[in-house]
Amino acid sequence: MTRPVTHITRLLRWGRILARHGALRIIEQGHGTPTLVRRLMRLARFGTIQPKQPDYASAFQAVGPAAIKLGQSLATRPDIVGEEAARNLLTLQDSLPPLPFSVITAEIEQCFRRPIAELFASIEPDSVGSASVAQVHRAVTTDGRTVAVKVLRPGIRERFARDIETYAWAAAHLEALGGEAARLRPRAVIANFERWTLRELDLRREAASASELAEGMASFAGYRIPAVDWDRTNGGVLTIEWIDGIKLSDVEGLKAAGHDLPALAHRLVLAFLTQAISGGFFHADMHQGNLFVQADGTIAAIDFGIMGRIDRRARQWLAEILYGLTTGNYARVAEIHFEAQYVPSYHSVDEFATALRAVGEPMRGKPVSELSVGQMLDGLFAITRDFDMAVQPHLLLLQKTMVMVEGLATTLHPEINMWDVSGPFVKSWMRDELGPEAMLADRLRKDFETILRLPDLVRRIEDQFPAKGGAPQQAPLPEAVLMWDRRRGPGWVGYALALLAGGALVWAATAMGYLG
Repeated sequence: MTRPVTHITRLLRWGRILARHGALRIIEQGHGTPTLVRRLMRLARFGTIQPKQPDYASAFQAVGPAAIKLGQSLATRPDIVGEEAARNLLTLQDSLPPLPFSVITAEIEQCFRRPIAELFASIEPDSVGSASVAQVHRAVTTDGRTVAVKVLRPGIRERFARDIETYAWAAAHLEALGGEAARLRPRAVIANFERWTLRELDLRREAASASELAEGMASFAGYRIPAVDWDRTNGGVLTIEWIDGIKLSDVEGLKAAGHDLPALAHRLVLAFLTQAISGGFFHADMHQGNLFVQADGTIAAIDFGIMGRIDRRARQWLAEILYGLTTGNYARVAEIHFEAQYVPSYHSVDEFATALRAVGEPMRGKPVSELSVGQMLDGLFAITRDFDMAVQPHLLLLQKTMVMVEGLATTLHPEINMWDVSGPFVKSWMRDELGPEAMLADRLRKDFETILRLPDLVRRIEDQFPAKGGAPQQAPLPEAVLMWDRRRGPGWVGYALALLAGGALVWAATAMGYLG
């Protein structure tokens, strides 16, 4: 187990880097920043020469790979970090100088324990992409297929694990401060971040995600997922079909190729809704570098390391919220927030509905060029804070992806109205999923499953409460006094410092957005 002093050392080193780029100023001046954290921010920047204009992107780039992932997500949360910081973070690119080709080939051979010539007829030595986690090379398999080969950077799993352990340690201390820090639920959010990261660092999981998404989108015309080469894929190497096309963000290139840009924007939004609402499993890294348009107009997606998943009940709530906002049924939207226990019951449903109206009414009937989904989220986050709504970690990826999709769609077609596109889709899905027939079928299915479970339930009750004989129940054990509960006095000074320093630096993560 890592000692507290090690966590503190890491946090202080990261804090000094952030301070040198002026990136702590926003935390020190932030809404709801605990007093102790505010004081520690002042200490962290003591003696540093800070730029007049904070450079958040460079700060996160300097901290390391895990921070790069963090910073990219902060760019989608202007409600927390502010418009200026969000714009700066948009310049943060997850790119590093490529590793030598000899390192890549050695890593491939080590992962497969086979000579590389048995796997690939050729691999281009120049990488087509080099990020903090992995780099990609174009290759040709021994059977003549052109593929993309993604290889994890050596040692990256260990580095991420070390950094996330410190995030989790600091998050626990931060949450103990209560108030706004507790509302942001940093421990739960760090746990989700860890799950997402572990998934991204196991390329078999990414391959499985690509396969699952391809299966789920098989009936959606004009959207394609490349095929996985399972014989050349393992935890450290992913081999997938090579995609030729024009990047979705290359508007001039798409126009020159004769593509219908409004149609592409419309299809992109519907593809996201199909994944998130219908399937509950969506591509959560839909930025401009991961989507291409092929010659026939098909949108092809790549890079499935970050995927989002929403259970059926949460999708029903989400659909009703979106539909209620588009139709102006703010009372129903408010009720859903209380039914889902997103908002504490001691608040007024009617007052919350009025607050939602203040967010939704200015947006209805206007194109995204005037008012956007991003602005709607800003407004929603502001009022949910006022109504003590705890952060919902399972919705963070969805919020991030919605902003990404909106940005790409408006790049293609500035006059697109996201509500006009999403409204009919959501209405149709709600009719199929929440209509009388669907509700009756769902009830019959659940009741039948309950009946089938009854015999096992009876047997478990009999095992727990036998009529005669059987092993006696264990007597209640006395309460154990843990070693760290008994320790008091000077030895706890270090833990007090750990709490303060840990809280300060994860506040830099939590209050700035990815964890919020």
